[in-house]
Amino acid sequence: MHSSIRTYPDISKRAFGNKGRLIVSVFVYIELYLVATGFLILEGDNLQNLLPNVEFEVAGLTIGGKLGFIIIVALIILPSVWLDNLSLLSYVSATGVIASAIILGSIIWTGAFDGIGFQQKGTLINWDGIPTAVSLYAFCYCAHPVFPTLYTSTKKRHQFCNVLVVCFVLCYCAHPVFPTLYKYQLSKTISF
Repeated sequence: MHSSIRTYPDISKRAFGNKGRLIVSVFVYIELYLVATGFLILEGDNLQNLLPNVEFEVAGLTIGGKLGFIIIVALIILPSVWLDNLSLLSYVSATGVIASAIILGSIIWTGAFDGIGFQQKGTLINWDGIPTAVSLYAFCYCAHPVFPTLYTSTKKRHQFCNVLVVCFVLCYCAHPVFPTLYKYQLSKTISF
């Protein structure tokens, strides 16, 4: 690998010249913008579902819950775009992994030891939930333009492929099963 190649536009410049670099850069940045927009909408929807009757008032202007949550999430995430080295975001990622483990542990604990149990009847795979599962799975991997930057920010680059394989396997195994096995327990234990 050539030492000057760090991003997809660098690859396209090497293959197709400056015009190729420009075209690929435009598509990569449009895709990143759309992924960021989709993420903000997803967060706004989820927070609105968790806290349905929340409104914000700023300078006499009342902002509805979903839009308010989108603005708050955008303001929280905004400083991360100023980072030159993405290795600092690994700590944020680690908190997400820890939070997911805590939620999974809570669901298992509630089902196994708090008298609720796992008596839900149904099928192993909810075929109606496949479109949602595929969209969530695709959303997780739509940020592929940042892979080269993540790779160059990684200290142990030889482990990068292993991380991708583990993430792929976890997403593949969890999403089709999630709607039938966990949705009932989540809605029962997190009811407002």
